Amino acid sequence: MKFIFALTALVALTAPATAGIATTAWGGVNGKGVDLFTLTNARGMEVKITNYGGVITSIRVPDKDGKMADVVQGFDSLATYTDPTYRGRYGATIGRFANRIKDNSFTLDRVTYRISRDALPESENKPYDERVWDASPRDGAEPQLTLSLIDRAGTMGFPGTLRVQVTFTLTRNNVLRMAYRAISDKNTVISLTNHAYFNMAGDTSGSVLDQLLTINADQITVVDEKNVPTGEMKNVAGTGFDYRKPTPIGAHINDADPAIQRAKGLDQNYAINGKPGTLRLAARLEDPKSGRVLEEWTTQAGLQVYTANYAPPPAGLAKGYSVHSAVALEAQAFPNAPNIPSFPSAVLPLDTVYNQVTEYRFSVRP
Repeated sequence: MKFIFALTALVALTAPATAGIATTAWGGVNGKGVDLFTLTNARGMEVKITNYGGVITSIRVPDKDGKMADVVQGFDSLATYTDPTYRGRYGATIGRFANRIKDNSFTLDRVTYRISRDALPESENKPYDERVWDASPRDGAEPQLTLSLIDRAGTMGFPGTLRVQVTFTLTRNNVLRMAYRAISDKNTVISLTNHAYFNMAGDTSGSVLDQLLTINADQITVVDEKNVPTGEMKNVAGTGFDYRKPTPIGAHINDADPAIQRAKGLDQNYAINGKPGTLRLAARLEDPKSGRVLEEWTTQAGLQVYTANYAPPPAGLAKGYSVHSAVALEAQAFPNAPNIPSFPSAVLPLDTVYNQVTEYRFSVRP
């Protein structure tokens, strides 16, 4: 009898999870319903995404012993993300142009555009992380969630009405794929990314400074005193930005480089090796204790690496988050690309489809 019980327990522990997508009502914003979508694969990996801000609120993956943990920082209620004190953008989809543009202006087709939250009435002038997206879930062995919105001309000052889609797919092999697609009715600029904060030991486990980071980049974009790229490129060899081999994140966090000192850590765009537009390795993050590994692959030109250098918002502090308790690895166009002709172009021509893919590939190192 004991043998039968033990065998039954073992079967229960090893039985595959049921793959699919579930939808939970999560409240509303400005009269629009907000849902939380839970994607699960047969291995038990679980991803939670809300159509408010296109936010990844949770990613649960196993360690070397099979223990599950949430490896991205996030929150359990919509109220946290809409609270006036919240400006963390944890896990959010960022657009229309991720990262910095010098003096919040650029010239395109001989017209100078100025980016501002005052470009339209406040109710209409929201960045993507403060919008309620339309959602279309698809069940199956590799569940998908497609989020879409219309970003009309003039929003935050950008030209052209942009139709945007982001499709999240959870594969059988513990990969979360984000496929970005957009089309504009006028020449415009675009750079879409996700602002997930990773801690491979678990979101509330403390500092990530001992976790091993590898960045597939030989060069960075040099920045000015406001951390805006100037157009100059710099080799990482012999600098505090050299993470071409697995290196503890904290190894260079206090280096004397002025850019590191100003940012109080890393807040730097890397030029990913290889041809933009081709899917290639951007970064690898490993927690030696748990064995959890993230590989980030992307078609984007750049990778903004940010080591959570400032105190989290009140909701983050309440949850136990702290300075350097996560790292963001944001695949995107180069910051300030609209003003630097030598950078890979961030211009999206009229009626041309914008296609970019970023994958979070999770595994375990024994």
